[in-house]
Amino acid sequence: MTANTPGTTDDSAPTPEEVGAMYDQYGDLLAMTLGSSAVHIGMYVPHGEHKPVNTLVGLADLAQDRQTEWLIDQLDPAPGSRVLDIGCGTGAPALRLAERTRSRVTGITVSKKQLDRCQERRAAHPAGERVDFAYGNAMDLAYADASFDAAWTIDCLPHLSDRPLGLREAYRVLKPGGRLLLTEFTQRGRASAEEEAAYRELWTSPPLTTFATLLQQIEETGFDVLRVQDMTSNAVLAVELMNVLYQDRRAEIEERFGSEALTHTDPLMGPFRSFSRNHTSYHAVVVRKPAD
Repeated sequence: MTANTPGTTDDSAPTPEEVGAMYDQYGDLLAMTLGSSAVHIGMYVPHGEHKPVNTLVGLADLAQDRQTEWLIDQLDPAPGSRVLDIGCGTGAPALRLAERTRSRVTGITVSKKQLDRCQERRAAHPAGERVDFAYGNAMDLAYADASFDAAWTIDCLPHLSDRPLGLREAYRVLKPGGRLLLTEFTQRGRASAEEEAAYRELWTSPPLTTFATLLQQIEETGFDVLRVQDMTSNAVLAVELMNVLYQDRRAEIEERFGSEALTHTDPLMGPFRSFSRNHTSYHAVVVRKPAD
């Protein structure tokens, strides 16, 4: 099949409403296959100590929690600072960030069901009084210029139909000297049209760009790059585990979401898996808005 050039765009890029609708409809399915702790890629290749688990679901949750802890260390906001969580998922990372750093965190998501889960977690969490959640679009942030001391966006940029706009919005709401931590998937090599289409369908995303393009867009926004961490191995293992859990929990998925969900997803899993394994890279990048 004809391969698409990484970084090309078309009119089929998802709108924020489509991204939100995907999470509203299939967020629980993602939790069943990706892990329910945080709705982001987990740290399956740890930098520190190993903690034993005895189920694949437990491994997925442990990896996501480990990833959250590592990301908190990289952002490291000061106590009392205001932090924006752009694409906060189901809220656990924002709450953990507030708990560990004693910062005040605002989380936004385009999924109404995720927002409900955020509020449930907030009500039961010891750091809940320092965290607020709201419905919000990463490409049109409802906050004044220079409102936040720091921000992070974990696995949210891959959904944006206009990543440069999302970066500019993050830049706008950060105070001078404020840091942003972002995670992003990029494409390496040329994949088949079937592989790219399966990835975009299952992940509700526009075409991936190259890593060089990502860095160029970051720098054109005005950010200074402080650190780049290649975490591709974790992303590849996450997709491998997703595939195993999808097959292992087929009966449960069918009972909860209907046979239509399996009919839709089954033919996509193979090309999605091969594209993720052979053509995607995954990085965490810490950047800073210049102080001047």
